[in-house]
Amino acid sequence: MNEAGSWEMPTELTMLQETARRFMEKVVLPEEAKVEHDAFTLPEDVLKRIQAEARKIGLWYVQTPAAYGGAGLSLLAQCLVAEEAAKCRMGAYIPACGAFGFDPPNVIFKGTREQIEKYAVPTVEQGEKTFVAISEPSGGSDPARAIQTRAERKGDRYVLNGTKVWISGASQSRWGIVFARTGSDRQRGNITSFIVEKDSPGLTLKRIPVIRSYSPYELSFVDCEVPVENRLGEEGQGFALAETWLVHGRVPYAAATLGIADAALRMAINWARERDLFKGKLADKQAIQWMIADSEIELRAARLLVFQAAWRADLGYDIKVDASICKVYATETAGRIVDRCIQIFGGLGVAQEMPLERWYREMRIKRIGEGPSEVHRMVVARDLLGGQKAPVLQEA
Repeated sequence: MNEAGSWEMPTELTMLQETARRFMEKVVLPEEAKVEHDAFTLPEDVLKRIQAEARKIGLWYVQTPAAYGGAGLSLLAQCLVAEEAAKCRMGAYIPACGAFGFDPPNVIFKGTREQIEKYAVPTVEQGEKTFVAISEPSGGSDPARAIQTRAERKGDRYVLNGTKVWISGASQSRWGIVFARTGSDRQRGNITSFIVEKDSPGLTLKRIPVIRSYSPYELSFVDCEVPVENRLGEEGQGFALAETWLVHGRVPYAAATLGIADAALRMAINWARERDLFKGKLADKQAIQWMIADSEIELRAARLLVFQAAWRADLGYDIKVDASICKVYATETAGRIVDRCIQIFGGLGVAQEMPLERWYREMRIKRIGEGPSEVHRMVVARDLLGGQKAPVLQEA
């Protein structure tokens, strides 16, 4: 609260947000403008150069603990960076075009010192990607019961058999976290997580073409052997280790969608001011004014829900319901805003000379990824009605 009694962002976080915004405008966007419309990476030499610049200003692996080479930002700070990092053409799935690195799942930092030193530290140092494999053809919204991939221990190794789907970043990664069943019944207590290297014998990857250019992959495990020392925690602790990460991850995920919505809205406002139409400007038309006004109102409301969830998490509260609420409202709001902005631009809105067309396609997935809206509504309803415990969700 400030002296006037109104809420405002702490000065240090406002400065962080402005730093990220300037970096995007001055460093990232000029380089992205040089690559094709649906590109999902920059030339390697360019990427390495701008990553080095991001490191210097403290915008490197923002979720990763500082002890392991990251920025170690609070969840609220992560959300501010996520919103700014999304404001580029590939921002829905490649924040800041990769300039800020690609945070590994924080569950790795709950592993042994040897696991962290072997996998996490080099990943942060070298700017590598990682993957998380939870979803399966049998389902993804309640993986504790849907997971059928099995891990059977044989001496000093586990043998994995099964299939994972919709796994982002798998082909570009050196390793990832795989969740498999080690018990006989379908309960979350029988799920165990493993560090699996991409080139492990018995693991094959198949690209899944989807609406976005950055395709996910199907991972097939056929007698794939994983050393016991690559197990994260004890058997049956997979979801206990990952639950906080899964819940907290939805908040910056939601924030990123608002970054795209905000960028789209600013573009539409500028266009409406400039566009001559019937002896006046497009901005003079009430239909356009209402679309812009509704978008700004909804955007502010969604942003405050994200801030509240992040703030409560930083204070140590359980935010399962808060995260579901902000995830649903932000992703659905952002989709509506991008849709309105395309309407304001007319035919130009779907032309590939603008980012709106790509954002429209990729934002559609955001209502499914990290758990579909319908299941998050179940989380909220069950909490309010005191019913059955809500399922743990993950990225689709």
